[in-house]
Amino acid sequence: MTEETGNAGLRWEQGPRVTAIGGGTGLSTMLRGLKSWTKNLTAIVTVADDGGGSGMLRHDLGMPPPGDIRNCMQALANVEPIMEQLLGYRFSEGRLAGQAFGNLLLAALNGIYDTFDQAVAGMSHVLAITGQVLPVTNEDVALEAEFENGARVLGESRIFQCKKRQDCRIRRVRLVPGRPKALPDTLRAIREADLVLLGPGSLYTSIIPNLLVDGVADAIRESDGLKVYVSNIMTQEGETEGYTLSDHLEALTAHGGEGLIDVVLANSRPVAPEVADRYRREDAAPLAVDRERLAELGVEVVERPLVSETSEFARHDPACLTRAIVELYQERGDMRIFR
Repeated sequence: MTEETGNAGLRWEQGPRVTAIGGGTGLSTMLRGLKSWTKNLTAIVTVADDGGGSGMLRHDLGMPPPGDIRNCMQALANVEPIMEQLLGYRFSEGRLAGQAFGNLLLAALNGIYDTFDQAVAGMSHVLAITGQVLPVTNEDVALEAEFENGARVLGESRIFQCKKRQDCRIRRVRLVPGRPKALPDTLRAIREADLVLLGPGSLYTSIIPNLLVDGVADAIRESDGLKVYVSNIMTQEGETEGYTLSDHLEALTAHGGEGLIDVVLANSRPVAPEVADRYRREDAAPLAVDRERLAELGVEVVERPLVSETSEFARHDPACLTRAIVELYQERGDMRIFR
């Protein structure tokens, strides 16, 4: 081992404590990049999903939804490529059609262990993941949305269609039952973090549900770490059509209170026209950075080229996103461990 290699390994071992909060593909995409920067990485994942394969297992087995957590563990896993393919493999026929093998593995572990977080820890050990993945709570929760016209719908998977029918914005979401208890390890990871990341991900169904778990928003405020909101590339059909970046920030504040965000990291690279056209047909568009309104809110915005130039979808490039986060932390965070 050369001195340079040894120093790099030491920096990774002693890297900053990063806690990323969210769910969906946005969180797992970001984790793929972050795991090369620091070993001390914690992903805190929502458990409000009730659709798809996760919803089936939740209904049949009475367990929290495994999908988002499995995606995060898959992103952080240090296993042979065939094992990673196996985790993401979806059955195409029979009663298991659409179900991911990784979800079934986590469901089996949930039957072996006493609690869901113990099952997640067991699967994390099997996959030798970098860092740790934590459900935000072990409690069985559902997500309810209230719209500006007063209509309500219960169930994360029903929000999309209900919003399309109501044709108005979401006023607020809440968990049922309200204020479920957070895992102690979840709150500890937030309070002790050098860097807290919110997003990227679906605003009302991946990020905000975490803030509604008892103690999570307070733990973010109490953390001395740098708090960054990683904004989405696009608006989302059935959730945030017509939203600007300031609309996202105002929704976060309405649900979690003031003091959650120090800096917003936003994309500055234009989305390819052919990609933007495809999204436009689905009532989605590049997220507008309305700088004047953001300045009125007292929010600092840092813009970097984050969108992938090779993907057919408007998604974050893991390498570009990691580079931007590292630079942001170096500029504003505690860099003593790198000196």
